[in-house]
Amino acid sequence: MRAVVQRVRQASVRIDTETIAAIGRGLVILLGVKEGDGNEEAEYLAHKIARLRIFPDRHGRFNLSALDVGAEALVVSQFTLYGDTRRGRRPSFTQAADPEIAEPLIQHFVEEMVAAGIPVAKGRFGAHMLVEIHNDGPVTIIMER
Repeated sequence: MRAVVQRVRQASVRIDTETIAAIGRGLVILLGVKEGDGNEEAEYLAHKIARLRIFPDRHGRFNLSALDVGAEALVVSQFTLYGDTRRGRRPSFTQAADPEIAEPLIQHFVEEMVAAGIPVAKGRFGAHMLVEIHNDGPVTIIMER
């Protein structure tokens, strides 16, 4: 499982003209699932991200987590995180898990984030989405399990 975590001032997801999810200060988590991933990977990443210290303390140091600052999260499934570009000019997505495996694992990740104390909004699995991200810093961390 791979996550691109961005600290944001605000973010939203639209499908066509409808905003289906929005958050204020928090984290946008672009989440990809690969073949062989299971609940263990989803739980590990959810707990690690909830406690990831990428928010500044009063001295400007990265000492605070999303839990510490009362941040929200916006989770967007993104199979393209497993695009392999080593050969040719078109990415291969053979490492990405099939939708019937990936969707429940994305949902499990969301449930684990909520259980950790992070309010979560989410995109729609498999939909073409317009994701608006106001990256704060910018701060972007890539995580994998």
